[in-house]
Amino acid sequence: MDSPTRIVIADDHPIFREGLVKTIERDRGFQLVAQAGDGVEALRYITDLRPDLAVVDISMPLMDGIQVATRVREQALATELVFLTMFKDPAYFNKAMDIGVRGYLIKDTVSSELLACLRAVVSGQYYISPSISHLLIERNRKAESLANAVPSLESLTPAELGVLRLVAEGYTSKEIGEKLFVSERTVENHRLHICQKLGIHGHHRLLQFALENKAGI
Repeated sequence: MDSPTRIVIADDHPIFREGLVKTIERDRGFQLVAQAGDGVEALRYITDLRPDLAVVDISMPLMDGIQVATRVREQALATELVFLTMFKDPAYFNKAMDIGVRGYLIKDTVSSELLACLRAVVSGQYYISPSISHLLIERNRKAESLANAVPSLESLTPAELGVLRLVAEGYTSKEIGEKLFVSERTVENHRLHICQKLGIHGHHRLLQFALENKAGI
């Protein structure tokens, strides 16, 4: 018999969190190993327990869901992430997708969608609440439009694309280096190669390009 999928949940509202617990406990294929009330606690549980899945509220005290997910990815942990949110904000959604979050649930409908989402993520798929599926369509449309307008984007390596996305978030080369655990000089070399491949000239043009095309990168 297969071992149950191990899950950590994190939400700062105890009553809502208890609802998540009860929903997860309906399915014997899932095992809740810890629950957290803030982002710092959530990251500690994920780091120490190495669960298969973590269901994390975007808005939490001490460290929000985006920060937790970023740290999980920086540490190259295998835990897959599912975000919970009250907001249908494209900015949050795009950040989540950029980080590699596999599930994105709106809290209003989480009770009816959570188990389906967890099963989809366990099987290697993505799950987005149907009420915000238009955000995914819009994201894909912008990415396709940008790829058509700037075909040379396809020539960027994964490392260069990662740097470009962080430039779009407004991080300096030093900050990007700290996030990616590389030297500032390595980041500067990536930036130079990006500019050469995309035909970008001028000191601030890369930042301008990244900001203008943030949604499609």
